[in-house]
Amino acid sequence: MINGLNISIILFLVGLYGIITNKNVIKIVMSLSIIGNGVVLFFISLGFVEDSVAPIIIPGVDNIVDPLPQALMLTMIVINLCLTALALTIVIWLYYEFGTLDIGEMK
Repeated sequence: MINGLNISIILFLVGLYGIITNKNVIKIVMSLSIIGNGVVLFFISLGFVEDSVAPIIIPGVDNIVDPLPQALMLTMIVINLCLTALALTIVIWLYYEFGTLDIGEMK
């Protein structure tokens, strides 16, 4: 069955595979971003409750979704963006320092 949990686990594993097998630093940074997206999707999928409504207090609504996981994942998205920007800055520095982006050739 295709749902958010399964897709998030697949995203995490694809990112992990990319980190393990790639020697190009930019591809490793991209794999880290894929892992971050998989984690965000996993927690958003865990917070999903079927037949629930948004947490707006109106009379007659009993079943609402907890907004905390969504707020935490918005924070995680911003942290993931900052991590990617910092990693790409380090990649630029590595390229200027070593003249290559291949981990095997950096000495």
